[in-house]
Amino acid sequence: MILPVVAYGDPVLRKVAKEIGPDYPNLKELIANMKQTMYNASGVGIAAPQIGKSVRIFIIDATPFAEDKDISELERDQLKDFKEVFINPIIIKEEGDEWPFAEGCLSIPDIREDVFRQETVSFEYVDENFEKHSKTLNGLAARVFQHEYDHLEGVLFTDKLSSLKKRILKKKLEKISLGKITSSYRMRFPNIKI
Repeated sequence: MILPVVAYGDPVLRKVAKEIGPDYPNLKELIANMKQTMYNASGVGIAAPQIGKSVRIFIIDATPFAEDKDISELERDQLKDFKEVFINPIIIKEEGDEWPFAEGCLSIPDIREDVFRQETVSFEYVDENFEKHSKTLNGLAARVFQHEYDHLEGVLFTDKLSSLKKRILKKKLEKISLGKITSSYRMRFPNIKI
């Protein structure tokens, strides 16, 4: 089922999400709904808070980035199969030089801004079968992971912008929370006045 994406301004996007266990109710259905919602919105990732659930799970399908001719062959190889479910992830280490990339977010439509992130991330997580994994990602794959992980910590990419950039975007963000935007996918707006 395609669910509405929670818009900027909703308190669920600011909560630190809770870990879940294998007995979490309707987990397979939640994962299927998150995938359908992500693909319907043409996203490459979606975190549970973005559908109103404050739990530590996100899904990534960054395979469309593998077609980008501006990235290295090594990155293309890493991205071509980067389609996973991450449950209860824990970042072990972020390292390398910070580099900018224009990020966007399904919860913040029509805004893309350069965000600086470190180039390498190492982490642990369990998959949908609750099997434990350790992984290290680089470049764009690391960035997508870091962006979705931030959602579980109640952090949005706009939080990483300069204070000047935040002031410039303030009105646009208020309009999003009030539903005064056009989106190609269903959204749930926290501050619509009826």
